[in-house]
Amino acid sequence: MEKVTNTLGRFLKTNLAQRVNVKYVASKSFTDEAGKPLEWELRASTVQEDEQLRKECTKRRATKYGQYTEEFDANEYMSRLVANSIVYPDLNDSELQDSYGTRGASSLLKQMLLPGEYTELTAKINEVNGYEPFEQLVEEAKN
Repeated sequence: MEKVTNTLGRFLKTNLAQRVNVKYVASKSFTDEAGKPLEWELRASTVQEDEQLRKECTKRRATKYGQYTEEFDANEYMSRLVANSIVYPDLNDSELQDSYGTRGASSLLKQMLLPGEYTELTAKINEVNGYEPFEQLVEEAKN
């Protein structure tokens, strides 16, 4: 009888590939002294952070029959996920928020970027967090 190789050890935390932050140019509007666009630093959120964000974006509403229903605000969730995944610039910095006249990381981000830039950043954040691009899913479904 052949010896069965125990591969469970491959799942131990010590064998987990190190997740590294990603550099990304979210906007060409922010440049260094030489005019080169500044890179933003993005990170993957943890499952625990994601669950907390989902919980914060889900509201209980009473129906007219005394029942309760839950409503999930997908836009608010995505806004919070994007802000949570940005390491640099620090969107919680009060000086940065003051300069745009807004409070909150999500609100600040929407003041800093153009709509197209925000959409592209959202797509990149989804990728960093392990979600496959929609176009890739469509292509896979065709095959």
